[in-house]
Amino acid sequence: MIDLTGKKAFVTGGGTGIGREIALMLGEAGADVVVHYGKNKAGAEEVVEKIKGFGSNAFAVQGNVLIKDEIVSFMKDVSQFYNGELDILVNNAGDKVSRTPIEEMSEEHWHKVMDVNVTSTFLVTQQAIPLMKEKGGKMINMSSLAGYDGGGPGAAAYAASKAAIATFSKGLAKELAPYKINVNTVAPGLIGDTPFHDRFTTDESRMNTVKTIPLKREGTPFDVAGAVLYLASNLSDFLTGETIDINGGVNMR
Repeated sequence: MIDLTGKKAFVTGGGTGIGREIALMLGEAGADVVVHYGKNKAGAEEVVEKIKGFGSNAFAVQGNVLIKDEIVSFMKDVSQFYNGELDILVNNAGDKVSRTPIEEMSEEHWHKVMDVNVTSTFLVTQQAIPLMKEKGGKMINMSSLAGYDGGGPGAAAYAASKAAIATFSKGLAKELAPYKINVNTVAPGLIGDTPFHDRFTTDESRMNTVKTIPLKREGTPFDVAGAVLYLASNLSDFLTGETIDINGGVNMR
């Protein structure tokens, strides 16, 4: 059993979907968890109460990950809650925004997709580094199967942003290794039971995708959270700059 008792964690986009399961699993393993949310206050507060029910401490912070001033503000709250320290950062917040073919795509849309996925990860990480440098810690970033295969129709911008996160994480891993900060990435494939896939994936396309998956099922938030839990623990102390693919074998490297 992985024991994170005494560890201090922060999860962006922790009020719903994959982020929710990650926050809950970290809390159940003993970590204190700050749960970030953008709009889903009720979801984040529910996660906080469940984590407290496990015996861990938790609270929720709100902020738009596209606005630097708001990121700086909620990261100050994180710092105050943890007395200037942070052990685990999970950059989970992100979005596809919409399915838009490149030929029809506005520059505004392109930049929004890049900002909500890549720039937000950069800005939150930048604010977290000073809280982790003294003791070391674990950073886990969220990529996607789309970052390898280009994604589905109209998802080229999203795919590019997720590929960028994986490469950014490799550079960051080298830069932060002297401080004993491990930086790794998870890359989910088709994950059901999330608002994200409910918005962007039809039942027909999900069924067709499952047929191509060797394990013959779509993934769950639990599957992703389990990999994050491993990366957040001391079991991954000699692993950095890597990407764990969570796709049931549909993309083997």
